Amino acid sequence: MEFISTNQIRSKFSALMSEMYKKEVPLYGDLLDLVKHINGEMLNQKVALNTQLHMRDEYKRLSLERHGAIRLGTAQEIKTICRIFAVMGMQPVGYYDLVPAGVPVFATAFRALKLEDLNESPFRVFTSLLRLELVEDENLRQIAHDILEKRQIFTERALILTDKFEQQGGLSKIDAEEFIHEVLETFRWHKEAAVSKALYESLHQQHRLVADVVAFKGPHINHLTPRVLDIDWAQKEMFKLGMSPKAVIEGPPPRNCPILLRQTSFKALEENVLFPSYHISEQGTHTARFGEIEQRGVALTVKGRHLYDELLEKSRTQLGEIPNDQNSEQYMEILNENFKKFPDDYNSLRLEKLAFFRYFLNKEDDLLKEENHFFELESLIKKGIVSFEPIVYEDFLPVSAAGIFQSNLGENHQINYEITSSKSLFESYLGCEVIDEIELYEKIEQKSIENIEEKLKK
Repeated sequence: MEFISTNQIRSKFSALMSEMYKKEVPLYGDLLDLVKHINGEMLNQKVALNTQLHMRDEYKRLSLERHGAIRLGTAQEIKTICRIFAVMGMQPVGYYDLVPAGVPVFATAFRALKLEDLNESPFRVFTSLLRLELVEDENLRQIAHDILEKRQIFTERALILTDKFEQQGGLSKIDAEEFIHEVLETFRWHKEAAVSKALYESLHQQHRLVADVVAFKGPHINHLTPRVLDIDWAQKEMFKLGMSPKAVIEGPPPRNCPILLRQTSFKALEENVLFPSYHISEQGTHTARFGEIEQRGVALTVKGRHLYDELLEKSRTQLGEIPNDQNSEQYMEILNENFKKFPDDYNSLRLEKLAFFRYFLNKEDDLLKEENHFFELESLIKKGIVSFEPIVYEDFLPVSAAGIFQSNLGENHQINYEITSSKSLFESYLGCEVIDEIELYEKIEQKSIENIEEKLKK
């Protein structure tokens, strides 16, 4: 039997997810149009950026790039979603603890691992699991637990086809098409709540995210995010279009050489909900789903991440409160000043071992004529025989994720939970270990160096 590739399944699923979300959240279509316009202008205006994207094989994927986000309620749900994403060639990468930032979840991101697979379909899903034990009211916690344990967020056919994939090692084209449509049902918005209006309001008082997870029949996709090449430009255009974006872009400040990840979003929509009652459904509203745009920069090493975290923490400490509409200008001034300590040219980032890069041969014929008997990377770079390009950061930032959550859930203050998250506990629920994203970037960089070494020996 001929199996369809996991890349094809992931690509098709991502495209259909985008179409579904566009119908559910029309402003998402406006975001896509805005991103398309800005990216086109940036590529026309900045020849070096255009060349860089082609060099990194990212040009074709730019218009396809999306990340989604869902929130799950039980260990069984996240264990099953892990199996389902494996059918799409996606593995859990990175561990994100949002509890210290006042959001009662821990999370991972499912994505492809290899660079060539990411370039074919860069779809990712940030997947968080509710920490139900953080609900203070013991009775309410038990009610929420019972509701979540009874619900089934996956269709029977989706589970059968996932079993079939695991048994066969793949799916036929027909099975893959059915699998994609069945799994889409898990991510679809259903306006009928699973709880009464009174219970919804009680859950909402505990934390809006608790209500979003517990009160509904499934983990509706709460945002789908395209990648833009200039997020500051996008932010200004969102204001002009009346999209009510966040006052502060999450992540590092604007830079000549972007690092890690910057994100902004428009505020969550207020959507009509039907709450079950004794005789007729009660009308109500729920606010959770929103639109988001992101700009991705170079992946940082452990040393680079430590410097980033240090400067970010220093900036937030100086501000003394969560960045918001009232203090946004002050916060950006502080952030820009503190990040002057972070080098802003690629060669310095590379030489100081702050970021990851891929290396390429420019002049292979010249290299062979050199008759080098040893490999000296810096010498080859200085001679113009080898060039380097930044490795794009494919993952997420816990503080930024928490900031997006808080903004779109209407939280203006940070809740301080006494309990903290545990990676080992999360992995026990997941059913496997999460993959260290830093190790993935290290391997990409090292492989590119080894490829040059191999050619040098010929």
